[in-house]
Amino acid sequence: MANISAADVAKLRKMTGAGMMDCKKALVEADGDFERAKELIREKGLAIANKRADREASEGAVIAKTVKNDTVGVMIALNCETDFVAKNDDFVALANTILDAAANNLPANLEELKAIQINGQSIGDLVIERSGVTGEKMEIACYEILEAAQVAAYIHMGNKLATLVGLNKVVDPKIGMNIAMQVAAMNPAAVDKDSVPQDIIDKELEIGREQARLEGKAEELLDKIAQGKLQKFFKESTLLNQEFVQEGKISVADYLKKQEAGLTVTDFKRFGLSN
Repeated sequence: MANISAADVAKLRKMTGAGMMDCKKALVEADGDFERAKELIREKGLAIANKRADREASEGAVIAKTVKNDTVGVMIALNCETDFVAKNDDFVALANTILDAAANNLPANLEELKAIQINGQSIGDLVIERSGVTGEKMEIACYEILEAAQVAAYIHMGNKLATLVGLNKVVDPKIGMNIAMQVAAMNPAAVDKDSVPQDIIDKELEIGREQARLEGKAEELLDKIAQGKLQKFFKESTLLNQEFVQEGKISVADYLKKQEAGLTVTDFKRFGLSN
């Protein structure tokens, strides 16, 4: 049996982020072979991931940042089962490592993000490995990328929610941040009424008709009433038409026009742990 020193255990812990006892156990089982010990820790993570696959991973960290002179924004959500793990420094560090990898490589989708190699290990395997360390189900629940003339990123307190907002012009960064905070607070369905998905429009019309029917309105008036309710939905639930929360009485579109002629939002992304 190999002589496992404290330095060996510390080295494996630095390589994997696993606990000291887990590292010592893995090294003993692997007879001092570091690569095999790393594989044992990963296997433990896979076993835990499979065992807890049906668990709900509703806690975690949602973070975002911009790169390329604020023309590209990326956002990721790393989920776990408990708030205790979500607040752990190693967990937050892993989330930031994943975000940095996304920012440096700008993968096209989540699968490409998981395949990115960090120190010879894929991000997907790093997450599995961390699951073995924490004993909880862990997963990358969200990856978003947004490109625009200027992008703002906002992370809500406690890493529970983040947003990205794209503007069509380069302006004072505070303007984009104000809109990113608006998106966080008001959770719009789309940028404007023209970008609301048809299935959402159909659903709102159906709800409007049913509400009117329950109120006893005449059948021939239901469509007209539903259209009126749809217009109210557009005003309250599309970003540019919403009341700008920091000032009130003016819409987000009006606020942007006050800052710069022709300034508007091209797109936004929002993800929260309650989503």
